[in-house]
Amino acid sequence: MIRSIGISRQNCEVQAIDIWRDGLSATILTWGAVVQDLRLLGHDAPLVLGFRKFKHYPRYSPYYGAIAGRVANRIANGHGKIGDLSFHSDTNFLGKHSLHGGKDGFGTRDWDIRDHGHDFVELGLRDPDGMMGFPGALDVTCRYEIQPGNELVVTLDAKTDAPTFCNLAHHSYFCLDDTGDIRGHELQIHADAYLPCDAEFIPTGEIRDVTDTSYDFRTVRLIGACDPCAYDVNYCLGTSKVPIRPVATVKSPHSGIMMQVASTEPGLQLYTGHKLGPPVPGLNGRLNGPYSGLCLEPQLWPDAPNHPHFPSISLYPDTHYHQKSSFTFAVT
Repeated sequence: MIRSIGISRQNCEVQAIDIWRDGLSATILTWGAVVQDLRLLGHDAPLVLGFRKFKHYPRYSPYYGAIAGRVANRIANGHGKIGDLSFHSDTNFLGKHSLHGGKDGFGTRDWDIRDHGHDFVELGLRDPDGMMGFPGALDVTCRYEIQPGNELVVTLDAKTDAPTFCNLAHHSYFCLDDTGDIRGHELQIHADAYLPCDAEFIPTGEIRDVTDTSYDFRTVRLIGACDPCAYDVNYCLGTSKVPIRPVATVKSPHSGIMMQVASTEPGLQLYTGHKLGPPVPGLNGRLNGPYSGLCLEPQLWPDAPNHPHFPSISLYPDTHYHQKSSFTFAVT
């Protein structure tokens, strides 16, 4: 089902698309390619954070359920160079760095419906040359599909007409019970290393082993077991894209719901939502405060243009950007 739910700041009609299969259902918005709602049969509470009313998204959303791009995560000083071409992207973070593609990144833009059925929707976006300072026009598609076994698959593809950068990420905040606090969730991440950051959340360039640190989630443990447990960090799953494989698992002992994350990507950003605090109610009718949801965002590594030893986010006209990630839910 497709329905109109509002008008964007660009004066475009915003549509909501409901998709479902077996015990999983989702509501997708054309604004930001957002997953507004996600539900599992037999579990009353939503599995993601979001707002009931569209009007709250442009003003208050901390990228709830959005596709972040053209470059997800951070670029130090908004500066990058590809070949002989230097560029400066929009510096919307701390007034000096680029975050999630700038203030008018993909997560705040109007996407088109290109195809849909009861269990999938494909959205498209054409990002013009120079938008937010990035070179080259980029054609992007985002496909959400619910597959058997309560699996939400997110497929992202892009092509460019000139050398540019591309690093996309799905930015849902998950909460697998109705407690409003993910510190009681159990987490496992299949990564031996992470990227330390400076005080402004910019990677230092070091790739550090997780052994004997609070960042070690190779074996299952409670998110809140360490104090503090405020994570906003990229885990290094590899150095290049690979066929899709499991990368993380989250479980709520309170509800018994488990989510397995799989992806093609070499990085996974863990954000525990400790900075959350929109002043309007979420899907559950209450305010979403700190630690009310966590993000597990498959992507390439942050600030890659400024660290040549990181996996490249360069995209050329003769190449194709492709990412496939999935989120599979079960009751244990």
